[in-house]
Amino acid sequence: MAGHSKWKQIKRKKAVTDARRGAHFTKLIKEITVAARSGGGDPAGNARLRTAIDTAKQANMPLDNIERAVKKGTGALEGVQYEEITYEAYGPGGAAILIEVTTDNPNRTVADFRHLFDRHGGKLAASGAVAFQFDKRGQVYLDASQYEEDAALEAALDAGAADFVKEGDQFIVTTAVSDLHAVQEALKAKGIVPESAEIAMIPKSTVKVEGKNAETLVKLMEALEEHDDVSKVSSNFDVDFEALAGV
Repeated sequence: MAGHSKWKQIKRKKAVTDARRGAHFTKLIKEITVAARSGGGDPAGNARLRTAIDTAKQANMPLDNIERAVKKGTGALEGVQYEEITYEAYGPGGAAILIEVTTDNPNRTVADFRHLFDRHGGKLAASGAVAFQFDKRGQVYLDASQYEEDAALEAALDAGAADFVKEGDQFIVTTAVSDLHAVQEALKAKGIVPESAEIAMIPKSTVKVEGKNAETLVKLMEALEEHDDVSKVSSNFDVDFEALAGV
């Protein structure tokens, strides 16, 4: 599978994502609320909600916050009405970018994005322009320092994983979206506890971006990640991380 995001690894090394705890909690609450609204408030029957709650717990979000977000999603408590939108774009060097958004004001959000892309040499694209270059998959992340690779690989494949690779200090286990929770639980049953898991947009192939374009592209991705309305950013670029040490 072509399927692993260079941006995910760069974020991990640079620790650029979720730098502001309050902003991170806001994004997690939005995701829980929307997941509960779209699929119901029972995590046992709503895989998206279960994943969102697990992520919030891993971030040490108080249980009261989680419960309120679920109740706002189901309508048991009054809350803001969010709209989910995926914007498609091109960044410097021709990289395809998908931006998943949860917003209560799409006009404000798209105006902000136009400004960001103008500043960083990219452009928003029409719906469908780049989405076909990605597959939606489940991904489970394991601390590679904690587990022997052959044992982790065997456990992942036995659990029904579609792919297993080592990227830096992590093992990345890729699954069908519908199998994500089952694979997590099967790994836990064998004593392999995931660091995190998510539903991700995985590039089918990558585009090499170098030099100044690479530096500008990473700055654009960071700016998008920091936007309050952005849930997730995915791209198909491949860059040399070592060459970005000063970015």
